[in-house]
Amino acid sequence: MKTIAQDAYYDILYHIQKQGGAYSSWYCGTTENIKNRVYGDHKVPEEGHWRIYRQCTTSTAAKNVEKALLDHGCDGEPGGGDDNAVFVYAYLKALFTDP
Repeated sequence: MKTIAQDAYYDILYHIQKQGGAYSSWYCGTTENIKNRVYGDHKVPEEGHWRIYRQCTTSTAAKNVEKALLDHGCDGEPGGGDDNAVFVYAYLKALFTDP
């Protein structure tokens, strides 16, 4: 039986593959607050831009999904977030995103 974390991982991989670019052109991470982290800190537009996030049941599960995405070639820094960081996200890097 698949877990929520496995579903999150495959959903994000499928989304990246749909875009068709290299995994290294995507940034991934974990957070407890998508709005602040992705749309605020990373400056990702809320509309018209490739991005995805999924909620896991624990921060450990989210970090495991993040690590698997990093191992797959996505950009990012492992181990971010705290015990409340149950969301894993990925977005296509652009000139206006940070990074």
